[in-house]
Parts: sequence; structure tokens; C-alpha cells
Amino acid sequence: MSATATTPATTTRLSRIVVFLFAVTAGSSAGCLYYLQPLLHEISIDLSVSTATAGLVVAITQIGYLIGLALVVPLGDFVNRRRLVTGLLAVSSLALVGAGLMPGYAGLLVMVFVVGVSASAAQVVVPWAAAIAGPGERGTVVGHVMSGLLIGILLSRVLSGIVAEVGGWRAILFVAAALQLTMAAAVGFRAPTGPAEATDTSAHYLQVLRSILTLVRQQEVLRHRMLLGGLNMAAFSAMWTAIAFLLAGGGASGYNYSEAVIGLFGLAGVAGALAAPVVGTIADRGYLRHTQYAVWAVQILSWLLLWAGGHNVIVLVIALLVFDFGVQGVQLANQTGVYSLDDTARSRLTTAYMVSYFAGGVIGSSVGAWAYQVGGWSLVCELGIGSAIIGFVAWTVYARSERNHPVQGVSAHARLRGLACR
Repeated sequence: MSATATTPATTTRLSRIVVFLFAVTAGSSAGCLYYLQPLLHEISIDLSVSTATAGLVVAITQIGYLIGLALVVPLGDFVNRRRLVTGLLAVSSLALVGAGLMPGYAGLLVMVFVVGVSASAAQVVVPWAAAIAGPGERGTVVGHVMSGLLIGILLSRVLSGIVAEVGGWRAILFVAAALQLTMAAAVGFRAPTGPAEATDTSAHYLQVLRSILTLVRQQEVLRHRMLLGGLNMAAFSAMWTAIAFLLAGGGASGYNYSEAVIGLFGLAGVAGALAAPVVGTIADRGYLRHTQYAVWAVQILSWLLLWAGGHNVIVLVIALLVFDFGVQGVQLANQTGVYSLDDTARSRLTTAYMVSYFAGGVIGSSVGAWAYQVGGWSLVCELGIGSAIIGFVAWTVYARSERNHPVQGVSAHARLRGLACR
């Protein structure tokens, strides 16, 4: 079955192959940000740098990603997305090979910075999928692509541990490079084109960047989702940072697991992410506003389970399933709302939203490590519960103020197609 890109007014549905292609592309690109995270100890030994210095490898990669979000992703509204994504994937492959071949620390930092910038392909793919999906399937399609992105992040840690154990820390970079090159070829030859991919090439680049600030100023819904998204990612990063200490710690304060076993806990998060597209399906049926309440409530429940899981590994695994479902659900509900604002500005809307989202992640990682050091797993969970409650209350306030938003004032037919936030 061939996939045809369509305008939002058509009802042609994307093929499963194309949705899968977008999901894998998003996942493989986002995973490039985290391949080296579990291997910092090996990097510090091999390159003769301190552990703290080795940690900058991940930080520089994330800084590159933020720059890519701010400066590259907006181009998706003004250039051919298929060419843009293919080019970014090719650059990613070259940079990964370069990082694997670099003999020194400084050269490695330069290469991983480029890897981070090119990883922004993940956030070009998401609005691209939303643009060519039919109105009645948009939430479901975005849900599958976002699940692919999150699964890529979670599996990257598991894969890096397995590959590094066999071939050393550089080996995962070459494996990732081969994957990115494969995806570049797949996107170049299989991704659809059509009317939905038509772009406005008349705007200058600086005008594009200024237009992002204009969107933030004009779109109240966007500002709401930016705050909720940052809060959501902060909780996600705090939990996955702190849980490494919990699982590795000995005595009464931890499980004393090996690094290989710790990496496998990411699989529980994958299972939770796989269930999250149901949120998109519900949103497509016109219940986006109600869905927001539900996923924040799930997050509150998940933090209670995580707290109990500090002393029971079975409960902890269940908690991770629930937690990542809640996190992915909030993210999907947010992006579904953002993409409904302006069909012609989805890439720029993505930039505004995702910069806020990953800024929250940087804060969450720092807070998670600090909280575990100061008050252990209990303090981490207490802060997590507090953040989820704040998110729930904030959405309650925002939902009331958004009742008269134009997205909610469409016809009954459009409401049935999932365009309204009921």
C-alpha cells in the first residue's frame, strides 16, 4: 500500500509503513543523544579525563540538540522536509563516525556537538507526520511517532551497554552511524511528498526565527503547552537520573544492581511508551481536553507507585510502566493541541514547544541528582508528586481559559474528526 501525502482537507490515510518509517527515524535520531550516557566511565578512562569532564560529552550533545531545535527545526516550514531530514541523517552518520575515530577529548566534543545538532531531525519528522496525516488520524499518527522517539531514547541506553560490552564504547558510535545512514536512504526513497509538503520559501531566515517569538506572544495555547511540557520533561529527566542511583546503591538505600541490569529497566519504560498511542486515538475522537486531565492523574499515581517501588522491585517495574505512559500521554496531548494551532507553522511551533520541553529536562536532571543526594529516593518522589499536582492544577486553569479558543469553535463534523478539544 503506497502512502500519499495529503492536505489536511483530504481523508487519505497514511500507510503503516510510512508511520513506522517516521517513528524509527525519530527514535534513531533522538537515541543519538543518549548512547554515550551509560559509558562515561569508560570514556574517562580511555581518554584520561575526570568523570566530571567526561560528563560534558552528554551535556555538549544536548546543547547541540537545543541549537538544532532553535535554528534548524523551523526550516521545516519553509524547505522540503524530505530533503532536510535526509540531509540531517547523513550529517549525523558522518559525525558519529568522526566521534568514533577521534583520538582526543576535544575532537570528540566537536563531533558530538554536531551529532546533537543533526539529531534535531527527530523534531522535523514529528510536525511532518502531523502535516501529512488526515485530520481524523493526526493524534494517532503523532502518538506513534512520539512513541518511536521516546522508545529510541529508552532503548539507546540498553543498546549502548550491550554493544560496548562486546566492542568498547566507540563501537556503539559506528553502529549508530550505520543506522542513521540506513534511515537517510529510507527517508530519501520512501517518505511521501505532495501538497501537504508545500512550503513558503519567500521568508528570510531571520524572519523565520522572529516569527517563532511572534507565535509565542500570540498563541496562548502554545504558552500553556510550553510550561506543561517543560514540567513534564523535568519530571521524566529527574526520575531517570535518580533511579540510576537507586538501582546501583547498596544496602537499605538501593538495589545494588550491575550496570547491565540497570540498563534493562529501560525496557519497562518502552512498554509504557508503546501503550501511549491510545491517548492519540482518544484525542482523535474529540476528547483532547479530558485526556489532559487523565494523563496528569496517571502521573500522580505513578509517583506514588515509584515511591513504594523504592523497597519492592516488582512495584518499581509496574511504576515505570505507568510513569512512562503518563509522561508520553502528557507529551502527546500537548503536541496534539500545539499542532492544531496553525497548519502552516508546525515546525516553528515545534521549535518553541520543544526548546521549553528540553530546557525542563536539563533542570530535571540537575534537580533529580540533587534531591537523591540530599533526601534519597523519597525526596525525589515527593518532588515528583508535587510537580504532577502542579501540572494537573495548571491544566485545570488553562482548560477554562481555552474554552473559547478557535480550535474549539469548529463545526460538529470537525469535532467528530478530532479537531476540537472537548
